[in-house]
Amino acid sequence: MRALMLCTSLHARSFCRGAEDNTIAVARTRDWTVLSTIKAPIPKAHGRPSGDTAPFGGTPAGVNDFAIHPSMKLMVSVGKGEKCMRLWNLVTGKKAGVLNFGRELLQGVGEGKWARGEGRRVEWNTLGEEFVVAFERGCAVFGMDSKPKCRILPLPLTKIHQVHYMTLSGTDGGTKDLLAVSTEDGRILFYDTTDVVGTQITKSASKLETPISDPICQLGGAADEITGRVKDFEILKPLGSEDFIIVTGSSDGAVRLWTVDESELVDEASKSRVVNDEVSISADGDDSKANGNTTKLPTTRQIGLLLGTYEAGNRITCLKAFVMSELESYKTNGSDNGIDGKRGNELNSGDENSTSS
Repeated sequence: MRALMLCTSLHARSFCRGAEDNTIAVARTRDWTVLSTIKAPIPKAHGRPSGDTAPFGGTPAGVNDFAIHPSMKLMVSVGKGEKCMRLWNLVTGKKAGVLNFGRELLQGVGEGKWARGEGRRVEWNTLGEEFVVAFERGCAVFGMDSKPKCRILPLPLTKIHQVHYMTLSGTDGGTKDLLAVSTEDGRILFYDTTDVVGTQITKSASKLETPISDPICQLGGAADEITGRVKDFEILKPLGSEDFIIVTGSSDGAVRLWTVDESELVDEASKSRVVNDEVSISADGDDSKANGNTTKLPTTRQIGLLLGTYEAGNRITCLKAFVMSELESYKTNGSDNGIDGKRGNELNSGDENSTSS
């Protein structure tokens, strides 16, 4: 029986997909032949009530997401009902290790006592030096040693739907990665995972908490009169352009096209708008203005320009976009003496025929 696909990824000439039966299959794009299949164990049910009427084997199962290292030799996956992530050796096709999410980490990313604690999204950065695991309301960034570097909590607290890395050009000729996170309230937040708030000591024990990374800017949201959740988005950069093109898909059926200048992503307040910072948040995560136990939210710069909106008329759950490149044949025989010239000759010959007749 074929299982429902939950996530897909295209790499070079291979197509990978994660399914509801806890398998990750690798197929060849030439003829779509399945070359290999990685099977993850089905999680055991914990804490289910004795009167549960779910059928045998009906526990939540499936691969939520997976990410392949740029070297194409390592893969990280997260699944339903598992408070852990799995490392896979793609050279041998076998499991390389399992990293459990500790209680302190789950609490630090907003996972409560009754939350599933499972990873929803996972993504490597472009250099393969770190990866991010997204939970329901927060994210954790891990280094190559699989130890958490920092954590992300959007304020005000809201659900997270998608994460992507984007590459900026550095002043010294190098590159720098930013992490983009889409939220339930229609925003895309941009984080510099190398710039974090200092570590704090927990109240219950003298252990160091994972530092928090604050957003440097945001796109969309209430400041742009957008409140619908951003289920998916893609970040594109046309060749030779200094502007990023961001395509977002929302649950209200709207596909929006944004442009963001690369200079706006630099942490300088003079290069973009600033959101009003009069909103405060209470200790339990609810917005409040008249509560003594509240703290003022930090200001977040608003960036980006909305180019256009397309109403699909249906709920959007996933989205993919890419930059189209010109064919070499069109470049050499295109506008000069190719397609345009051919059309012109056809029109001229047609006029001559009509005149002679």
